[in-house]
Amino acid sequence: MKLPIYWIDVFTRQKYCGNPAAVIPLENWLEDSEMQLIAFENGLAETAFFVPSKSGQYHLRWFTPTAEVDLCGHATLATAFTLFQHLGSVGDHITFNTRSGDLLVSRTSDDRLKLDFPSRRAKPVATPAAIIKGLGAEPTYFAQAEANLAVFATASDILSITPDFAALATLEQYGTIVTAPGDDCDFVSRFFAPGVGVDEDPVTGSAHCVLTPYWADRLGKNQLYAKQLSQRGGELWCELHKDRVHIMGHARLYLEGNVSI
Repeated sequence: MKLPIYWIDVFTRQKYCGNPAAVIPLENWLEDSEMQLIAFENGLAETAFFVPSKSGQYHLRWFTPTAEVDLCGHATLATAFTLFQHLGSVGDHITFNTRSGDLLVSRTSDDRLKLDFPSRRAKPVATPAAIIKGLGAEPTYFAQAEANLAVFATASDILSITPDFAALATLEQYGTIVTAPGDDCDFVSRFFAPGVGVDEDPVTGSAHCVLTPYWADRLGKNQLYAKQLSQRGGELWCELHKDRVHIMGHARLYLEGNVSI
């Protein structure tokens, strides 16, 4: 059996940048084990699978190479881009039914797509020893939501981090965000999730569910421009709306083909 596959680079306007996601449209769900093996074989941070619903919406699931996850930003945006640009979806928005509730993706007037995601406020706690060991430095502020949030003083601090992935993988939270004020943007970040098979994610939409409320409070504004300082790099426009976060970015097709299973 052959399945269509789309490789989409997300949160970038340039080729060979941003965060690549695989998108696989399905008529019916495969076995979970089959989808996990496909995600492992793809070797990308996320592979998204979706199935149409009778209501005109879509059921959407995300897999890293080693685990299914509850929320993923860039693969959701990649799926909407695939539907809009390659599968003939009409209208200005798409609703996905997911493990994190219904997620809306809308077109904007300037060729971006906008994610409507839940806001996740991190609560300050004492910095675990595994964080200091895993990052090789002690943050100026540390908090936890579904992911760890470690704040540093400068963008240079973020760039200089050389993670100990084995130490970070021992933490309870699924990933660790490091962040600091930006030199040419409101804030910068990197994201590490070795516990779910992604040592460093190139550009992480879901991390900005945590980053946006933190920086909105700290900077006193609800509209923010962010960069993720991975090797590939990417840019995001974020807005805080009470208990929701709007995350906007560009996407571009890299590859279109078929998976044989």
